[in-house]
Amino acid sequence: MWKIGLLLLFWVLLTSGELQQEETEPERRSQPPSGKLDFGYVPQGVYQTLAYYEPGVIGILFHMVHAFLYVVQPNPFPEDLIIKVAKDKFGAVQSEYQKPENIVLTLQAIYYETGFMVCAVLGLLFMVLLPLAGLFFCLCRCCDNCGGEMHQRQRKNADCQRGLLTTLLFATSLVITAGVLCAYAANQNLSSQLKGMRRLVSSNLRDLQSFTNETPTQIDYLIAQYATAKNKVISDLDNVGPLLGGKIHEELGKDVCPAMDGALNMAGAMRETKEALENVSMSLEVLQEATGKLHFNLSLVRFSLNRTLSDPGCSDEDSDATTAQLCRSIRSSLAQLHVSANFTRLPDVNNQLESVNQLLKTDLSNIIQKGYSSFNDTPGIVSDQMRNVVEGARGMLDIIGTNISSFSKVFPVHSTMANFTNFISHTHSKIEDSYPEIDQMDFYRWICCIGLCCMVVLILAFNFLAILCGTIGYDKHASPTTRGCVSNTGGTLLMAGVGFSFLFSWILMGVVTATFLVGGNVEKLVCEPFHTKQLFKVLDTPHLVNPEWRNFIPGYMYNDSDLDLTVESLYSNCKENRGIYSAMRLDKVFNVTTFLNSSLYTKEVGKMFNDVKIDLRVIVLLESEGKQNLIGFSETGVDRINYAAYLEEVNKGVTQVDLLSYANELEAQTDLMPKGPLQTSLKGHANSLRQIHSQQVIPMEQAMSMLNQSIRLLERTASDLPNKVTDILATIEAAQYLISQNATQVVNQETEKYKQTIVGYFRQYIEWVRTSLTMEVAACKPFSNIVDTVEIVACSFLVDSLNTFWFGLGCCALFLLPSIILSVKLAKFYRRMDTEDVYDDIETIPMKTMEIGNNGYHIECLQGIHNPVMTR
Repeated sequence: MWKIGLLLLFWVLLTSGELQQEETEPERRSQPPSGKLDFGYVPQGVYQTLAYYEPGVIGILFHMVHAFLYVVQPNPFPEDLIIKVAKDKFGAVQSEYQKPENIVLTLQAIYYETGFMVCAVLGLLFMVLLPLAGLFFCLCRCCDNCGGEMHQRQRKNADCQRGLLTTLLFATSLVITAGVLCAYAANQNLSSQLKGMRRLVSSNLRDLQSFTNETPTQIDYLIAQYATAKNKVISDLDNVGPLLGGKIHEELGKDVCPAMDGALNMAGAMRETKEALENVSMSLEVLQEATGKLHFNLSLVRFSLNRTLSDPGCSDEDSDATTAQLCRSIRSSLAQLHVSANFTRLPDVNNQLESVNQLLKTDLSNIIQKGYSSFNDTPGIVSDQMRNVVEGARGMLDIIGTNISSFSKVFPVHSTMANFTNFISHTHSKIEDSYPEIDQMDFYRWICCIGLCCMVVLILAFNFLAILCGTIGYDKHASPTTRGCVSNTGGTLLMAGVGFSFLFSWILMGVVTATFLVGGNVEKLVCEPFHTKQLFKVLDTPHLVNPEWRNFIPGYMYNDSDLDLTVESLYSNCKENRGIYSAMRLDKVFNVTTFLNSSLYTKEVGKMFNDVKIDLRVIVLLESEGKQNLIGFSETGVDRINYAAYLEEVNKGVTQVDLLSYANELEAQTDLMPKGPLQTSLKGHANSLRQIHSQQVIPMEQAMSMLNQSIRLLERTASDLPNKVTDILATIEAAQYLISQNATQVVNQETEKYKQTIVGYFRQYIEWVRTSLTMEVAACKPFSNIVDTVEIVACSFLVDSLNTFWFGLGCCALFLLPSIILSVKLAKFYRRMDTEDVYDDIETIPMKTMEIGNNGYHIECLQGIHNPVMTR
């Protein structure tokens, strides 16, 4: 039943749907990018569990235990061995253990466990031999052997031996103390961590609660965001004219606009030609009239100068040589005072001007602008012709939205999640109810561990009190038989400690051995492989659990073991907080395209746009009147004007000599003459020339400049004019043919792009849903947290504490052996003896030994020596 419930939960998580891709990868790569949609952020629950454990100071002890276990078991994780054993366990018949391959597995397991087995054997020997040794030791002492005789032979280095034994026993006791403190710390850590386990459990359950509460909200959000794509599609459909028609206009405009621009430029050229012809006609008339006046005035100036130069003052007889020479120079320069350019022989342009004026009665620019307007109305034409398609697409959007909305109602999402929430609450309640039992069991465990520690503490108490009493009660002047009560008490405490050591040590070693085998193997076979993920490799071994299952999770849950879903991938995906849809590979198991089949809708949209027939023949770029106007412009005769003759006369200049320069030179020569009527008359003629230059020459130069500019403009315009007009008309005809007869390719191309843009919004929604399902919806971090929590509780809390406990207790048990030996030897130096060695003053008298007993004194004769201090 739990599998059915889990499958139903996963099914509910898919109520936003698995949206199937409808195009192949090459087709998708060739599609143009569509506008980016913003679907916002999927609402996310906040998971509180921090599945991480930092042991603190006790972590040092944990590392020591791990190092010791590595020394005991340095072999790598036996992945192959465990796989073989697991396959044999789950797949083979248990009665076939006698097969050779099973024997080999057993030998491999023994080899791997060699370190543990050696330590276990040593522990068992310790448990068996130490009590026997204690028994024999007691019997031996009862026979006054093994140190049981209350007699101590005095030695020369007795004090040194006593101090050394005391130091060694104290050091050994310190080591045992460290061990019992280690065990106590591990015991307390386990109890405190088990109390902290409740916080982890509660946090995990709250995360599961958040998981169930947020999942329906996330699913509703995914479904609601269809409106974003729908609204964008509706917006593009409402603007089909600017979007589709604008693109068609833009593509056709690459051919149409240059043709129309050429015609418009030619219309401008016609206006410029008219202005230029008018300027030529006016300038030519002005120049012809001004040339006659200038010729007349220059003739008068020449006549006046000749008459002045005929003055007697200029003759050689009546003037000096300089004046005569100047007069001859001036007379010789009079031939330069003539008009240079002859504009009267230039033909007029009245016929051409009249032809152009006749053409301009037709407004060619307006005709061309009408063509522009007709072409620019392409978006409106497309919008009108796409109206039915747009209405059909709107209806399809409503159908898709209805299907998506109805799909969320097919499965009882909220009721199922409510049931799952009740299950979590019930589980939490049962866990809470089990806490008193756990606390009680932990209390009993704590009491047992404290009892074991108290055994060691009792022995330590005897040792430390004995050392204290022996040290305080030490009197170097006292003989073995006269030692004080305090010193004797110390020796008695040491022997009591020895007795308790024999009684408790085998119990301690038994606990150490048992917990060592359990905790050490769990650490090496479970905890370490979990951290290195080798355990996942074992669990993911094909055909491990069932010979017919390649992967046991999909084989067990979906009956499809070939599905690529492993324990490691599931854990890793949940660890990364990916959606359970991706982690569980539900996209390969649950197919809901019967409700949300994007490929079906894409085909329907494609069919709608495939039926689109856009007719652009209503567009007329240039009417026949405009064409005739252009042809007439090429026949106005502006190309037959004699531009060379005009430019030749214009380039000559107004007069043969610059009148202003001539007047200045004349005045300069006159200044060389003596003052008189001749000089005054010549200066008057110079002023007349200046006046002619300013009043007649300068205006003529301006008119000639205008004539020059106009002639050159006409020359450029008229250059190959018929061919230019022919080319413009041919380009317009080609553009018109493209629009009317050959625009289908452009229309289909842009319609396909527009269709892919519309469909692209659906694809964006689909991809967003896929990504959200993979990364955000129903993020399965709580499930990996549960696994991590189990690992923390099992390995960090239980196993590490257990291993540290036996490590400390084992240290105590091992060091009880030297403690026993040292205590027995040291007790001789602390306890009051019954007999001691005595000496006579005469060196030849044998040594006497006095026994102090209840019945008085007796003397036993021994071999005496001269030295008062005897070794034996």
